[in-house]
Amino acid sequence: MSKTSGKTTNQSPVGKRVRQTQTRQHQQANRSIRDVRDSSHRPVWTIAGVLVVVLVVAVLYLIYQNSQRNQATTATGGGSGFRHTAGQPGVGTAAPAFTLAASEGGQVSLADFRGKSVLLYFQEGLSCQPCWDQIKDLEQNQQALKNAGVDAVVSITTDPATLIAQKMADEKLSTTVLSDPDLAVSRAYHANSYGMMGDMRDGHSFLLVGLDGTIRWRADYGGSPDYTMFLPTQKMLTDLATERKP
Repeated sequence: MSKTSGKTTNQSPVGKRVRQTQTRQHQQANRSIRDVRDSSHRPVWTIAGVLVVVLVVAVLYLIYQNSQRNQATTATGGGSGFRHTAGQPGVGTAAPAFTLAASEGGQVSLADFRGKSVLLYFQEGLSCQPCWDQIKDLEQNQQALKNAGVDAVVSITTDPATLIAQKMADEKLSTTVLSDPDLAVSRAYHANSYGMMGDMRDGHSFLLVGLDGTIRWRADYGGSPDYTMFLPTQKMLTDLATERKP
């Protein structure tokens, strides 16, 4: 303690100012420490949040993929192992009429097959070698097709008839292939909804038209994501036998 003018004081003004300065310095130091701690924690929480979001997205993707696989299994149905669906017009509806130029010359109409069971095969055309291999495989299994109740096979694609005829000669094939260059018939059957070229080309679709002109079976094999362009005829007949409607 000090005595000044007969009065007793506890602390000099200088000491008080020093203590106040030290207090402010301590407070600033504490705030700096807290800021450092907070800043060091922020990235950790940010990274954790990103990881949570990534995990959620991954789980949702797996759920989506599983649902797609389940849908594919349901669509496949017949047991061939080749994923397919059945578009529209579908089973039980009248097959849209058509008349198209044929590879062997002249024109062929669907009405020409009335009273027969005809298998329509929509395919991608000249740029798709597996599609022509498919026709060759169909020809090599004619007896199996007859045993399955198929009286005739007609293929439809979008290339000019003259080029189709040349391809048929090169491949030594005899199946009737029809030219649908403006896709009028392909669109009527929505066969151009299943190809790799978008709606510019057909995919790989089979339709069995019955004796009365009604669709008895349909299988579109060319859709995303598999884009099947060839399947063994026996596999196709497995699906036909399982899914065909009387």
